[in-house]
Amino acid sequence: MTDIVVLGSTNMDLVTYVEKAPQRGETVTGREFRTIPGGKGANQAIAAARAGGNVLMIGAVGNDAYGTHLRSTLEHSGVDTDDLRTAEGPSGTAHIVVDDEGGNAIVVIPGANGTLDHLSPGDEGVIASADTLLLQLEIPLAAVLAGARAARRHGVRTILTPAPAQPLPGELLAAIDLLVPNEHEATTLTGRTDPREAATALLDQVPEVVVTLGASGSLYATRGADPLTVPAPKVTAVDSTGAGDTFVGALAVAVGEGRPMRDALRWAAEAAALSVQREGASVSMPYRPEIEERYAS
Repeated sequence: MTDIVVLGSTNMDLVTYVEKAPQRGETVTGREFRTIPGGKGANQAIAAARAGGNVLMIGAVGNDAYGTHLRSTLEHSGVDTDDLRTAEGPSGTAHIVVDDEGGNAIVVIPGANGTLDHLSPGDEGVIASADTLLLQLEIPLAAVLAGARAARRHGVRTILTPAPAQPLPGELLAAIDLLVPNEHEATTLTGRTDPREAATALLDQVPEVVVTLGASGSLYATRGADPLTVPAPKVTAVDSTGAGDTFVGALAVAVGEGRPMRDALRWAAEAAALSVQREGASVSMPYRPEIEERYAS
């Protein structure tokens, strides 16, 4: 079992399901509303734990009912929450509109996540004990950078999902082992719209890149080798929310267990394919036996 630490966000997802998302100034009638635990950090932690990793979460929730719910959801999925802080004020929220084609639009309110701007005493020791550190960008960049530096000092593999998309300091990228952007994020970081060109450009700053391509699969690039494309399973998407986090969490487990990258990408793609066939983010994430069954078929 591989040891994974996630340094990142926890949000309560407030999800509205509609036939078609409203345009600016338009009002539409939705068919359903759900309150679902999420946040990119918590999502990746839950995905990795369900995929078979030994996972610990460093993050922050508010001292509200959402915070209590978020903590219990992580624990129920097998995530260690000893380093999940409780901050004064509200928990983070994500306001999500999902259309009938499975697409989504999201507004994130940081809440307690905004207080996570540094490592607390003991956090570096927790990171040092891991095989892999998962990072995203829904907490202040100062904490992301501090976590990446700590991981680098102790030889811990770092995987960064650069979302929400934004330009990143070279110092942070220099401390990352594997960068996992989607196509939009890869373009933001490089100015290149072609995923292969973007991945090649990113190799000037990080040693390995996986560009996720949605229903088209993923593109893997590493220095000194030709890029590798791995297709995604053909499924009917119900809700793509959390699919990327499912992919990254499962990929961290597969890589931590020593699977070759092609196999690790296929395994992670099967996990993501399972998640998009269900509504919600964290609640849609598959458990290891489900992933193994699809991967073997």
